[in-house]
Amino acid sequence: MRQPYGSRIASTVTYAHPSWWASHGFLVVVQDVRGQGESEGRFRGFGQEAADTTATHAWVRQLPECNGRLGVYGFSYQGLTQLTAAESAPPPECTAPAMTGLDERRHWSCEGGAHWWHLGLGWGLQLAALQAQRRGDATAWLEIRRSLEDNRYLRDGPSLLERHDPEGMAWSWLKNDPSNAQQWTVHHAPESWLQRPMLLIGGWWDPHLVGLLDLWHRSQVAGGQPSLHIGPASHLQWWPGTQQLMLQFFQQHLQDRPPQEPKPSHQLWNITQHQWDAIPAPATGRSASWGLRSNGLACIDPSDGALVADGEGEGSVVIVHDPWRPVPAIGGHLGTTPGPAERTAVDQRNDVATFTTAPLIDELLLSGQPHLLLDAEADQPGFDLCISLSRLSAEANSVEQLSTGVVRVRGEEALQPARRSVTLQPLHASLACGDRLRISVAAAAWPAIGVNPGHDALPCGAPSPEHRVVTLTLKLADSTLQMNPFDSGRLKLD
Repeated sequence: MRQPYGSRIASTVTYAHPSWWASHGFLVVVQDVRGQGESEGRFRGFGQEAADTTATHAWVRQLPECNGRLGVYGFSYQGLTQLTAAESAPPPECTAPAMTGLDERRHWSCEGGAHWWHLGLGWGLQLAALQAQRRGDATAWLEIRRSLEDNRYLRDGPSLLERHDPEGMAWSWLKNDPSNAQQWTVHHAPESWLQRPMLLIGGWWDPHLVGLLDLWHRSQVAGGQPSLHIGPASHLQWWPGTQQLMLQFFQQHLQDRPPQEPKPSHQLWNITQHQWDAIPAPATGRSASWGLRSNGLACIDPSDGALVADGEGEGSVVIVHDPWRPVPAIGGHLGTTPGPAERTAVDQRNDVATFTTAPLIDELLLSGQPHLLLDAEADQPGFDLCISLSRLSAEANSVEQLSTGVVRVRGEEALQPARRSVTLQPLHASLACGDRLRISVAAAAWPAIGVNPGHDALPCGAPSPEHRVVTLTLKLADSTLQMNPFDSGRLKLD
């Protein structure tokens, strides 16, 4: 494992301690990446890792304790370090990247044209604090730490990054345009590495899930047979069975010990039924669709907004966004408390439009990536569409959030009526007879993403006196909610 947070921690926030792996007969090497922890040099982020991974693997293979067979593991940053290398570098015997991706824009920092706000700032400031500690700057370390403790980082984070880590990845990403792919780096995984046995571990409430699915797709295209397990996990809270899953994988591919009771090679956790399922065939997870309808009161009367299966959209609705009280982000993959969320209170706000189906007469499986299309315009040159997909259980008076997504529109384009496309977080969930499905539409998801100021003269971020009230008009005639199944070839992964 090659990681930037300190080799003594050894990613024990999600993994068993190296001594546990050693007790099962493995030599474990945990290395500080260049310029972090006890390693020399200057930390330059992802760009340094291809060359350093190549060199490290060559070094490990020649250790007298090593038999020449090499497996790599780790999540997040540690997931990417095990995938990037020189094209000619010999591949490890097996890899186990978790919750990671190759695209610095879509898989690491942005969604729908908006920067991840609290996640991007929080992670960037952690790296900045590590650098401050490394150079003995206690004042900078304490300033960063206090901003995180009292939540001032949500407002002051950009200036702290600019002062204390001006060449860091997080500050560089915040200066890049999320809507301009040319400004961003997509890292390369050698094809021979993608062909080797690969265990992919993801979570429904992890921000890097699309990156993990992209790796699954890339490995298959390269001729690999990756094993995919997506469970009830956020970035830092995993399900208990992950360690045994990895142990079986490494014992099979490094110790020639096939498991006596092998796990399925592909598993999806059913969010609502709380059980493991196989990935459904595209014919089973058919591309269902719904239209949105309203008589204009979808923000006020929950019975007004309708979600009609295989039906056409109809009507319009107006949402007024007040930056003084932006709609909060709860749960999900980008929220401050990621995971399942009960969103009744949020849906009751008058700046949230809701569209709900009639009680289902048949069980419904939602497996794949939701995609919402609708026409929207604003009275100001800038707005966000923040979407939530939820289940209203027949057995409880609750609104269970299943997936979220966002799209950001800036400039004169926002003033024009146009088709807007929002891709939501992938999911796998069953709805029972009598349950209802709901789409909620808001103009903010603070602080998961920064608040759109309604114009181009100010960056998106914490509310300020320069933020404008924005009136959004949704035209529903051609609105469509679609589900793209996992094996359909229609997932949007970049």
